Amino acid sequence: MHQRLLVVFLAFSLLASSAFGTTTRKRRRHTARPTTTSAKVHRVTYTTRARARAISAAPSRTGRLSTGFRKKNFASPWATPTFADSTLGDSVDGEDLLVRRAAVQALGPYNGAVVVADPNTGRILTIVNQKLALQGAYEPCSTIKIVAALAGLSEGIINQETSLRITKRHSVDLTEALALSVNAYFASIGERLGYERVVQYGQMFGLGEKAGLNIAGEQPGLIAETAPSDGLGMMTSFGEGFSMTPLELTAIVSAVANGGTLYYLQHPGSQAEIDQFAPQIKRQLNINEFVMDIKPGMMGAVEYGTARRIGFSATEPIFGKTGTCTDNRTPTHLGWFGSYNEVAGRKLAVVVLLTGGHLVSGPVASGVAGAVYKNLSDQNYFAQVVPRISPAALISTQSY
Repeated sequence: MHQRLLVVFLAFSLLASSAFGTTTRKRRRHTARPTTTSAKVHRVTYTTRARARAISAAPSRTGRLSTGFRKKNFASPWATPTFADSTLGDSVDGEDLLVRRAAVQALGPYNGAVVVADPNTGRILTIVNQKLALQGAYEPCSTIKIVAALAGLSEGIINQETSLRITKRHSVDLTEALALSVNAYFASIGERLGYERVVQYGQMFGLGEKAGLNIAGEQPGLIAETAPSDGLGMMTSFGEGFSMTPLELTAIVSAVANGGTLYYLQHPGSQAEIDQFAPQIKRQLNINEFVMDIKPGMMGAVEYGTARRIGFSATEPIFGKTGTCTDNRTPTHLGWFGSYNEVAGRKLAVVVLLTGGHLVSGPVASGVAGAVYKNLSDQNYFAQVVPRISPAALISTQSY
């Protein structure tokens, strides 16, 4: 009898050992770290606080009860953190404090920049994270499609009804291509434009040059001297070959908002500079007749497309374009959103750039911009009277 029990016990032990060993091996395969990529990147360690469920009420090694949270450290392939205090080092002198407060609250803990400007004058009302906005030149991602669309329309390559077959049963026109950010549509525009004309239109819209007038510390973006090795279509669908600052995108969406005037952006630093402010025109762009062709797509992005996190309102329409990609030079993941609104005869341009890891995207950036507009609307900002600027104060230097 004892021998039988001993045999049964040994057999059960072997089976249990085998089962546990198999489970351990599976778990190890599941949690194995992925192989590193060929490109060497700097790793950033993030510290987060995660709720410790099972151990929160259990005594720690010191005999004290846990606080309910524990720190978790993990490595990221990105060189830029997703979260940071984006207000550090900013100067608020001369800024519209109501607008700044709305932008700071909207950005929250994200590592990014927000630029808010008056598209009818070029006056910057606030810049949150001024260092990033002035010196952070990154790939434009899909925001370049605004420029590509206007270039294609100007050159007669496309019109609002021009469609591109995506699948056997589905084609997209310009409106849907902008709203859903269809890469193939804009890649075809780039291939038909050619490198020289792509660069020409990029320069026309201010890429590769400073967007501001006498703004201390501003650095311009860049334009590649040759077409991308993976195809010219990458320039007009992802912005490859360009590097763009938030100020440059602010100037572009402002020109779209006002019908073709590319203003020098100005950032007054005191009440005296505000009192002496006069808009100055960099150049006139012959795009007014084509703006109406792209507005439905930019509104569609907000209503049902890539920017729908912003929250669509028919009474306070917003027009925008998202951009999501990885800038491999840093490396960092990017979330862009360039936009403007039209409320009670007023317009405001809001540009958001988010940097960091996989949590960053154009849709997330659109949500930040939406919060800026909402915060201002809640404060009745758009009901305020806008001071008129005399046309005699405008200074034009170039026209295209």
